[in-house]
Amino acid sequence: MSATAKISGHEAASASSSPLRPARYADIAMVHGRLQEAIDSSPHYRAPFKTYEKARLSKLYLASLLDADPHHVMVMEQGGGPAGFMLSGPELGTLWLYWAYIYPEHRHSRLALTAMRAFVEHWDNGRFHKIATYTRPGNAAPQAIIQRAGFVQVATLRQHMFGEDYLLHERTLTKVEPGYDHGTSWGIAQRARRMVKLAVAR
Repeated sequence: MSATAKISGHEAASASSSPLRPARYADIAMVHGRLQEAIDSSPHYRAPFKTYEKARLSKLYLASLLDADPHHVMVMEQGGGPAGFMLSGPELGTLWLYWAYIYPEHRHSRLALTAMRAFVEHWDNGRFHKIATYTRPGNAAPQAIIQRAGFVQVATLRQHMFGEDYLLHERTLTKVEPGYDHGTSWGIAQRARRMVKLAVAR
């Protein structure tokens, strides 16, 4: 299909009503800064996990997700500006939702549930068997939201990361396309190209 192909009225209505849009390189600095805020401010993770996660989710890593598919870095929008983000990535036929974060100034709304449902709707596109994500025991707010979006808790993983327990949640999708996404690529050429694109992004 060419870049100028027409889309159906239903697809256009769905896209226009969604609070999510795929990120651009110009968004990466903003998303990365608010991601660091999300990790630092969370009361549900201890220092070893926070240190690891902040180092793992660098600007170059976010760029690699965007290169794999811009919808792996989704920006939530409300009131004409950014209100949060969702990060995901493919692994062995499963789409992992890494982080979903609504900026504190936008939390008194239905954005969290609306965005989660839009995320599921977008990714139920034939490419994956399921969406999987973790939450920490006691983190009730996101657990309620993902449950309303059709996720089911399938396991409690004891001392799963840095000695802490995690809950595994899954949302079944319908895979129809052959083959599997291979995730991000990290060759020298790709890394250099991303660094240049990040340096000039506006």
